[in-house]
Amino acid sequence: MNSISIIIAIYNRKDELFELLNSLSHQTDKDFEIIIVDDGSKIDLRPTAELFHESLTIQFFRKDNSGPGLSRNYGARRAKNDWLVFVDSDVIVEKDYIENIKKNITEIPCDAFGGADKAHKGFNLMQKAISYSMTSVFTTGGIRGSKKAVTKFQPRSFNMGVRKSAFEKVGGFSEMRIGEDPDLSMKLWENGFTTAFFENIGVYHKRRVDFGKFSKQVYQFGCARPILNQRHPNYVKISFAFPSIFLLGYVLGFIEYFTLQKGLILGFYGLYTFIVFFHALLLTKNISIAAMAVISTYIQMFSYGYGFLKSWILLNIFRQKPEEAFPSHFHQN
Repeated sequence: MNSISIIIAIYNRKDELFELLNSLSHQTDKDFEIIIVDDGSKIDLRPTAELFHESLTIQFFRKDNSGPGLSRNYGARRAKNDWLVFVDSDVIVEKDYIENIKKNITEIPCDAFGGADKAHKGFNLMQKAISYSMTSVFTTGGIRGSKKAVTKFQPRSFNMGVRKSAFEKVGGFSEMRIGEDPDLSMKLWENGFTTAFFENIGVYHKRRVDFGKFSKQVYQFGCARPILNQRHPNYVKISFAFPSIFLLGYVLGFIEYFTLQKGLILGFYGLYTFIVFFHALLLTKNISIAAMAVISTYIQMFSYGYGFLKSWILLNIFRQKPEEAFPSHFHQN
């Protein structure tokens, strides 16, 4: 059986919930259930869900705030079907999303899967620029957007499916509020389960709508990575430290320029900026998006790099426990 339960953990995002449910209501394959877990929102989301009670099979639950991972676990325990599919509340899916998932899990042996995210043509310019930064081969190596860039794929919870039996075997998502999805992927690997990348189930992901929120988000991602490295040492990669190296290199470039009156290092950053701009321009055909993509790329690299460096120092030099160094990253019982 390839029956599917869509699980949506949500906090406040009323408009995004409407758009997501609307896209799910137009699926070519309508044989699935939806479980909405309201993670202690300050606004009432039930009326939005009830707008779709005739076109979708929805279970709606409201609980105290605990973060996305534990809220997804809450929904998973109430799921009736064999496969759990997790999507973020700020995504939109194409009409063949469910159909393609079922086709893929029939043809591609795996215990968990994920897909890419991309920018919808209706997104604003900043959202498209941020989407570029999060999916480009020149920023994240393309691991979120291309099968060619994937060796051993870590599904992300904005677009992630797991066999319910495997999910239960590893205990679901951990108490981490940030980085809980790669943590789950690596727990699956450690228990002998396999993951796969499905090319044809990409979702339109809004992400953050301004640079300030985006900076805070990727900073938190950077902080989470050394914690994940401690938890899963067998899957540590040098590439995780690249944004920190990028940040330190930039600082070193200015030191070189003002002390030695040489701009060799900064010249490499100028070349990188040139490449990012024209690559974004080639993909988006919009000079404004390309210019903002340069800004969002530097924000991503600097904020993630700083978060990673800070976390690594606290955990490895000062020997702090992750829960002590970053209490907001963990659910407090």
